[in-house]
Parts: sequence; structure tokens; C-alpha cells
Amino acid sequence: MTAENKIKRAVTVMLTILIIVLLCAGYYAAMGGKITALMNTDERLLPIYSVETDEKVVAVSFDAAWGNEYTDDILRILDEYHARATFFLVGFWIDKYPDDVREIAARGNEIGSHSATHPDLTTCSREQIERELDQTTEKIKKTAGVVPVLFRAPYGAYDNNLINTAADRGYQVVQWDVDSLDWKDIPEEQIVERVVRNVRNGSIVLFHNNAQYVCGYLPQILQKLTDDGYRVVAVGDLILKENYSIDHTGRQFPKTSGSAR
Repeated sequence: MTAENKIKRAVTVMLTILIIVLLCAGYYAAMGGKITALMNTDERLLPIYSVETDEKVVAVSFDAAWGNEYTDDILRILDEYHARATFFLVGFWIDKYPDDVREIAARGNEIGSHSATHPDLTTCSREQIERELDQTTEKIKKTAGVVPVLFRAPYGAYDNNLINTAADRGYQVVQWDVDSLDWKDIPEEQIVERVVRNVRNGSIVLFHNNAQYVCGYLPQILQKLTDDGYRVVAVGDLILKENYSIDHTGRQFPKTSGSAR
């Protein structure tokens, strides 16, 4: 092959590549940018762990699946400190303790769903997840007269299937960014120190209604948060309901913020 032919061939290859690039660009424009969306369909979805806010506000939450020995005391302590909380209830807990469910709502606290039978929902099909959600929704409606709009996954285990299914059922999926570890029955002073040290504006704190030392650590934590200028609210009073995005840590940002994805 002569030098002239080599040059012609190189030019032909370059022109072909340019034409392909231009055609792809035109197709992308015609699709309105949908190519990127299609490529991102496997992006890992995240629940809400915390909320970006300038206010000194913290949400506290209690998962209720086993026992109710301390529920009355928790409600009394919350009232004493003018605090409100979200109680994520499991269906079989509602069946066992309907009076407690009604009292939680009557005291002005929020009720969220924690599934019907407390399974690992990442091992469940969409149909199974729908049953877990729908059964608990109906029990909460029938018992307390409220419709839950927040969901916390058992064991904190989630995947895209769970988050999408919950969203289709009208739920926002909520985690936490401060774990009290009260379920480990560690000494109450350690629980107090752990929570107070880790909270920040917009934190969601995880407690359990039947933790062994809840009646000891809860008033101490609420007092310290109050002394530090925090307002303690239910999760639904903290999180954004619309026009938000979630960063890689699960923190909610208003869509107008440049800090979120």
C-alpha cells in the first residue's frame, strides 16, 4: 500500500468515526437525555438517614416489635420533655398491644410501619413486600385511625426492590444516622454518651421501645438535647416530603441546594 493510499484510508476511518459520533449525539438529543437515565436504572437507591437543615432539630424514633413493658413510661417521659417521637410498629405487635397503639397516637406521636411479620425484606418478592406493607397499613388504620406514610425496614435491610415498592405504596423509607445500640443492653451511660456525641442538626435517632435501660437513658438524652438547644420532633416533622434529593450518605437535601446529587 502506497503512502497516498494509507493517508486516504486514515482519512476515511476518521470521517467514519466522526459521522458515528454525530449520529449518536443526534440520537441522544432526540431522546431528550434518556440514554443517561437508562444507564442509571441499576443505581442503588437509598432511604432517608438524616436531613440537611440549619435548625437545631432532631427526630427520635422507636422500633416496636417485642414487648411493651416500657411503652407507658416512654410516652410519659416524652410528654415531660415536650418531645414527640415516631414509633415504627410491626403488625404482630399491633395485634398484641392495640391499647398501646391507640395511646401512642392519642399522645400526639407519629406511627410508622415496620412490616407485618419482621422479615428480611431483601429476600422477599415484590408481592411479598406489598403484603407486608398493606397488612400493617390496615392494622394501623383500624387500630389508631391514622394512615402511616413512613416505613422502616426490619434489621435496616433494604434494596431497590423494597424502596421502589414502598414508594409505590405511598411510603418514604426511613433509616437513622444515630444508632443508640440500646438493643445490645449496654450501660445507659454509654447509650447517653453515644447519642449525644453523634447527633447533629437533622439527625434521626434509633431507639427500641423495649430496651432494658430506656427509662434511664431517655430522660438524660432528652435533657441534654434540650440543654444544647435542640428541638425533639417526630420523623415526619423533620424530613422533606417533596422536592428533595438524597446524597451518598442518605442525607436529604432540598433540590435547590448545590450540595446534593
